[in-house]
Amino acid sequence: MQVSIETTSGLERRLTVNLPAEVVDKEVDKRLQQAAKTVRMNGFRKGKVPMKVVRQRYGAGVRQEVLGEVMSRSFYEAVQQEQVKPAGQPSIEAKQTAPGENLEYVATFEVYPEVELADLAEITVERPVAEVTDKDVDNMIDVLRKQQSGWKETKRKAQKGDRVVIDFVGRKDGEEFEGGKGEDHQLVLGSGQMIPGFEDGILGMKPGEEKDIEVTFPEDYQAEELQGAEVTFTIKVKSSEKPELPELDEEFFKAYGVEEGGEEKFREEVRNNMERELKNAALNKVKTQVMDQLAEKHEVEIPSALIAGEVQTLRNQMVQQFGGQIKAEDAQKMLPDAMFEDQAKRRVVLGLVVGEIVKENELKVDADRVKAKVEELASTYQQPEEVVEYYYNNRELLSGVESVVLEDQVVDFVLDKAKVEEVKSSYDDVIKPQQQG
Repeated sequence: MQVSIETTSGLERRLTVNLPAEVVDKEVDKRLQQAAKTVRMNGFRKGKVPMKVVRQRYGAGVRQEVLGEVMSRSFYEAVQQEQVKPAGQPSIEAKQTAPGENLEYVATFEVYPEVELADLAEITVERPVAEVTDKDVDNMIDVLRKQQSGWKETKRKAQKGDRVVIDFVGRKDGEEFEGGKGEDHQLVLGSGQMIPGFEDGILGMKPGEEKDIEVTFPEDYQAEELQGAEVTFTIKVKSSEKPELPELDEEFFKAYGVEEGGEEKFREEVRNNMERELKNAALNKVKTQVMDQLAEKHEVEIPSALIAGEVQTLRNQMVQQFGGQIKAEDAQKMLPDAMFEDQAKRRVVLGLVVGEIVKENELKVDADRVKAKVEELASTYQQPEEVVEYYYNNRELLSGVESVVLEDQVVDFVLDKAKVEEVKSSYDDVIKPQQQG
């Protein structure tokens, strides 16, 4: 096999491969001879069809099949010989494929870039430090109670958080407008379901009361004819209910999986969950800072094939978020590449940088950390032992955990080199979602 390689531009390479004619011809003859033993054709007994006839009927198809396999196999042998690492699939163009002639083809592909690691000591990270206080636990229990709250009819003035049933009619310049009328409409005051000012106008009203309120539609309202319009709504409150929080009793505790131990055990479980959430949130904030700075401090030429692959992965993930309702042929139009390119580039750069840190520092996946991560994931299930066993019997699932753990090890490695400042924080500050840049 003769191989020559040239750089066409940046990361693109052109590989020319020349193979002796017999590499293809012998394999074609071998397959035709095997086919001749089983082929059936009118006028001949099974296995007695002359080779000339078999070659005429099947030769071209078999040759194309062999050519594809030989080019694919020899390409990977050639890149190993030339010590290059393709990024994505090659574009292969056959130059010479006739029987009795040497096979020649040209493969064009991109290679992985060389990554020169920046000085990790220049990375600065703020590590949030917080603890779960009794007040935090009280606040969380209040949230849980509100999630389980019921409703009780009331005759008092409507307050924020109350649920009302209303009839309403909207008028612009004295005339009713389309979409401005409703009957038996259920509304939680303060939910932001209606345009600004509408829900505030109901506050203080009692069941059976009717009044007019003046509101202004937002400038960006979806109906153009109502954008910025001043209108009057006539509103009648037909009924009103106030939220009724459940008691902290055995029934409430059971709803959250606490069968015995009463309020003390329930508070303990709530605190444990909050501490686990706090720990993970703090780690994620630190990890995000590390990854952001690794991406910022490394200028890497990115293979377009890797970006395209990452774009497709992100698109598929969004399709899944829609419940898989988008057809494959529509996904490209509805979710164009431009939506994902920036995120895809960042992920590719981080993948290359993280990979280089692992390679240069010979980092290996810590089996104990993998086991701890699997057990942590399993701890939220009723039968954690079965979940742990399931992970260890599913190579794909376990590989995903190993990737996360190795990435965490890279973060720890970077933190050992970086400047880390501890910042005193509250539970709420740490678990608050991070602002996207």
